[in-house]
Amino acid sequence: MSGLFDLTGRTALVTGSSRGIGNALARALADAGATVVLNGVNTERLKDAEAAMAADYPPGRVHSCAFDVTIDAEAARGVAWVEENVGPLEILVNNAGIQHRVPMLDLDVADWERVISTDLTSAFLVGRAAARRMIARGRGKIINICSVQTDLARPTIAPYVAAKGGLRNLTRAMTAEWAGSGLQINGIAPGYIHTEMTQNLVDDEAFNAWILGRTPAHRWGTVRDLAGPAVWLASSGSDFVNGQTIFIDGGMTVVV
Repeated sequence: MSGLFDLTGRTALVTGSSRGIGNALARALADAGATVVLNGVNTERLKDAEAAMAADYPPGRVHSCAFDVTIDAEAARGVAWVEENVGPLEILVNNAGIQHRVPMLDLDVADWERVISTDLTSAFLVGRAAARRMIARGRGKIINICSVQTDLARPTIAPYVAAKGGLRNLTRAMTAEWAGSGLQINGIAPGYIHTEMTQNLVDDEAFNAWILGRTPAHRWGTVRDLAGPAVWLASSGSDFVNGQTIFIDGGMTVVV
């Protein structure tokens, strides 16, 4: 592998990584040589994910730390655990997120706040805790996982749309304050990705036809499509890339 994209010796924390896109991104970073820390709040599922992933890599390359990314003290504790038990945190992927589908007129404020807290505030909390360590060392990579809903909207997912739009500008705000200290902060905005959690949408004949027709690439994305961009943004190959949100959507957001 080119030295530009080699992550050997670097420690990465991926939030919300016991399954789905987060787990796939953690594997991509590990494949590039990083030592990876998985995160989630379901301790049993997180330990199962750690065991499954550890079986594929040399000893000591895969760890896990359960903490709630929506609580400031927990975010600080999680980052401190990584630093004290694994190594200096050089790569953070803010992936934790949830969805809640209900029309806005019927949306409970508690559900709005739960989505905003998980999908947006968590990136601020964990990102800030990580940046405090990274800034002291003069280097670090933060990757915020956005969505096509960073730019687009659909009915019934208002909190998610608001959170992902906010995450793009949080990425810019982080850049404005931390780029001068040697950090690179960027976003990845996946399109519709085929995972176990979207299988019901793939199986919906009408929705699947809409995705295929709406996407110039005429297919769903896969977690493999996200691997290369994530490794690039985590690597030395992106050292002058800052504040950008990279859409990985088969062209969905550039056509009408």
